[in-house]
Amino acid sequence: MNIKTLSVIIFILFPFTVKSQSSEEKITEHLTAITKTNGFRHYQNLPILNEVANYIHSVFSQYADTTYFQTYKVNGETYKNVVCRFGSDIKKPILVAGAHYDVCGDQEGADDNASGVAGILELARMLHGKTLSRPVELVAYTLEEPPFFRTPQMGSYIHAESLMKNNTPVYGMVALEMIGYFSDESGSQGYPIKPMKVIYGKTGNFILLVKRSGYGEFVKNFSSWFDNAETIKTRNIKSPAKLQGIDFSDHLNYWKMGYDAMMVTNTAFYRNKNYHQTTDTMETLDINRMSKVIDAVYHAIVNIDKSNNKEIGKKAIKKKG
Repeated sequence: MNIKTLSVIIFILFPFTVKSQSSEEKITEHLTAITKTNGFRHYQNLPILNEVANYIHSVFSQYADTTYFQTYKVNGETYKNVVCRFGSDIKKPILVAGAHYDVCGDQEGADDNASGVAGILELARMLHGKTLSRPVELVAYTLEEPPFFRTPQMGSYIHAESLMKNNTPVYGMVALEMIGYFSDESGSQGYPIKPMKVIYGKTGNFILLVKRSGYGEFVKNFSSWFDNAETIKTRNIKSPAKLQGIDFSDHLNYWKMGYDAMMVTNTAFYRNKNYHQTTDTMETLDINRMSKVIDAVYHAIVNIDKSNNKEIGKKAIKKKG
């Protein structure tokens, strides 16, 4: 056994612990600003939708190299994505992380999807001043919810299409979709097909990395580094897009444009029965575990172009055995 192999095995047996970078106080602050508005942030309530967009812009502006609104018209009304970028001077394909900020109807939408938005707002703070290996674009999307879901009016469709039209090289995209609700009760986790209970268990205490069959380098590396963080119990699924729920978020539009993309989620309505209900409030969220998800996303982003010694070591041990 050579020194390199031995060092990798030691790394596996005695792994470093990822230090928490996210702030539960900041997460709570963001959730409050997004959900406790004087009205609900859906497509028919533009003043509140714009109020939340302006809040996101103000937070991004504190930390990013550049921040802007990406505006477009739907039925005569102006809607806006909020975009910020880090590492703008790096000449490599960009990494996109996004979450939608609109809700379905008259409800606060804490898990769906203020949790994802709070995640990218914290990522902005955490990425500020960090040396990155490639440019990172954080995007808060509008109009993900019905009646616009699966239409070209989705904010993520507008953003993904703009990257394609501008010939912007894209390494990959990750969507943060409902990352705040967890349960330790047996039977709290559901699935689109029953056999999945045998694989993933009946308890909704994990975060799921959702990938389409035939995924590329970005999804492989992001997933590897997310798992490497070991901050939160994590499960992975690779499936054809036809499995119900696999494409239930903004990553679907990056697939449409031919980009490598994935979703980080608590499985939405398969676990959280507050989905699209007035009971989806921030008081139902597990802020601590949510922060650990954000830490893992951050860990994956900043390490995405490095060799993952833990994965190399596992393969070496398997080969040796």
